[in-house]
This record gives sequence, structure tokens and C-alpha cells, in this order.
Amino acid sequence: MRLWLAYPVKCGFTELNGCCIYFGYFSMAALTRQDLNFGQVAADILCEFLEVAIHLILYVREIYPSGIFQKRKKYNVPVQMSCHPELNQYIQDTLHCVKPLIEKNEAEKVVVVIMDKEHHPVERFVFEISQPPLLSISSETLLSHVEQLLRAMILKISVCDAVLDNNPSGCTFTVLVHTREAATRNMEKVQVIKDFPWIVADEQEVHMEEAKLIPLKTMTSDILKMQLYVEERTQKT
Repeated sequence: MRLWLAYPVKCGFTELNGCCIYFGYFSMAALTRQDLNFGQVAADILCEFLEVAIHLILYVREIYPSGIFQKRKKYNVPVQMSCHPELNQYIQDTLHCVKPLIEKNEAEKVVVVIMDKEHHPVERFVFEISQPPLLSISSETLLSHVEQLLRAMILKISVCDAVLDNNPSGCTFTVLVHTREAATRNMEKVQVIKDFPWIVADEQEVHMEEAKLIPLKTMTSDILKMQLYVEERTQKT
């Protein structure tokens, strides 16, 4: 297994002239009864969800000031989305690079890592993903069942601060993707096409001493399975 680190984002908050909110990738309502590429459908659904989830994690864990977030609705529940263009672009570029790996079932985990001022991880939100054996299902089944499952997961993220300790001030974040070894060539190809740098993660971004595991939610559908849990450092200060 290979771990890749999306080049960390550096955002200032001096210019917030406009609010650019988007959910960009895929609309489940657009599905038809025609034969579907289930790998592509799973990747579209998952990347759309991960975009919302990452924004919400950053809001709930207070990584950025609450003033850069605005309330929107997704999966028929309220969510908080960033208005900061550079932050939004980083998240979108990250997921654009992850998407081809999910399509080919080469991504095992997508991890949002919260780091302290010394760049040591204090929390890791781990989205462990897999694609079950493919089944022939209708678009109506996808729309109703998958949206219900993703809604439940978003609701769990929105209240996760109840089971997590406060983070120290000045935290930042980055995104890791755990891939199978065979995905290395695809990662290098994606970097060239997207002009978005990924590097192999080093021990400092990955290792967390004395961490406790906190399960949040598991979902199983006909096109994807996902488990969300948090690894939290016992001593954060």
C-alpha cells in the first residue's frame, strides 16, 4: 500500500470578496435506466460526498474561522461550505485527482489529517472505501438508498465534536490517500494531467502516537461501501 499526500493548502483570509459554493461532480437525479459504469458512478457519488464532508469537518473542528463558511443544504440536511476560493480550489483539485483511482478501485482510504503547529497529526478522519460485487440496480434505488446513507453519515460528522476533544489553536489540515501499490503509475499520470502535486507521505504525516480509534459511521450500498472513523491523539497539548 502506498500513501500519497496532497500538497498542503496555504490560505489567507484577507480577501473574501465573493462566495463560491459548489457541489460540482454529479447529480444522482440525472441517472437513467441505461447500463451504467458502476465504477464511474461510485466515484462521482463518493467525490461529491467527500467534498461536502471535508468542508463540514473543517467547520466542525474549527480549523478555519466560522465566518468563511455559509450554510447550504445537501442530502436534504444543512451543511457548512467554505466561501474561500483557494481553500475550495484545493479541495476540488484533490478530489479530481482521487476520482480516477476510485473508478479503478485503486483507492483504499481517503484521510483528512488535522495537524498541530508542529505539523504532527492530532486527528485523522478516515474514509475507508471499497466497491462490493456489482449488481444491476435501478436509478430510483440508487437515489433513495444511497442518499439516505450519505445523509446519515453527514449528520454524524456534524455532531462528531461531542465525542472528540478540543484541538489546540493554529491547526492546519491536509489530505492523504491510501492506494494499492499498482496505483503508483496512475497517480503520476494524474499529477501531469491535472498539474496538481502529490507526494509520497512521510512518517510525520502518517504516524500518530497513543491514538484512540472512534468509529463514527458505516454504510453499505450496492455500488460502494464506506466506513468512517477518527483516530485521535490522546494528548493533544
